[in-house]
Amino acid sequence: MSTPTPVEPGHDAIIEKDAVEGIVPLMPIVLPIAGGILMLLLASIAVYLA
Repeated sequence: MSTPTPVEPGHDAIIEKDAVEGIVPLMPIVLPIAGGILMLLLASIAVYLA
């Protein structure tokens, strides 16, 4: 029975791509759209309550 070879601590992080790293390039598109939707929602709530 042979022992497995030791692996560097950050080896798995290099192989797997983090979910956050996949979203980061889309942030200049996603943030303004989400902000616009949030402003429309809050403005419609304010008009409805007024």
